[in-house]
Amino acid sequence: MRTIGPKLVIATHNSGKLREIRELMEPFGIECVGAAELDLPEPEETGTTFVDNADLKARQAADLSGLPALADDSGLAVDALGGRPGIFSARWAEDEAGNRDWARAMERVWREVEAQGPDAGHDAHFVCALALAWPEDGQAESFEGKVYGTLVWPPRGDRGFGYDPMFVPVGGEQTFGEMEPAAKHAISHRADAFAKLVKWLGG
Repeated sequence: MRTIGPKLVIATHNSGKLREIRELMEPFGIECVGAAELDLPEPEETGTTFVDNADLKARQAADLSGLPALADDSGLAVDALGGRPGIFSARWAEDEAGNRDWARAMERVWREVEAQGPDAGHDAHFVCALALAWPEDGQAESFEGKVYGTLVWPPRGDRGFGYDPMFVPVGGEQTFGEMEPAAKHAISHRADAFAKLVKWLGG
């Protein structure tokens, strides 16, 4: 089975994702370097699925850096909105200048759910697709994880990032924004996908 180390490019410019992936990789002794640190550009996410977008980001980062690269594409899928925002989760946070405001994104999600009427449920799930690519031969592998829960309003907690403060996982009482990082890592969509990656690597 192929190995990753000793150095891995994390193909994201999102500091929250980079921090979480670094924490997940820490037990394996692999040095993780972010795409921004290497001045790698952010590719246009033209895929129609989370896996598509993770794959194209990982392949580009591996090709440009000459190192193995791990990319994440993740988002929130809300049942009452037919799975939206889905792959457009980050774009819902963007203003006209391209700056991301997650409070604005959460408010939009809640407003659109409320617009569905009093019978609209608050069920939702996070999806994470991880893609691991190698530069030598273009090989790439993808792994998808999910975590189910419900949306709450107003948002709670200042931990995590993105939509975390409005998402309570099934069986829990705290939002991802309130949970200790270790507790979130144990059950998150990213942890689910990461566990599948580790199993594939023979870990």
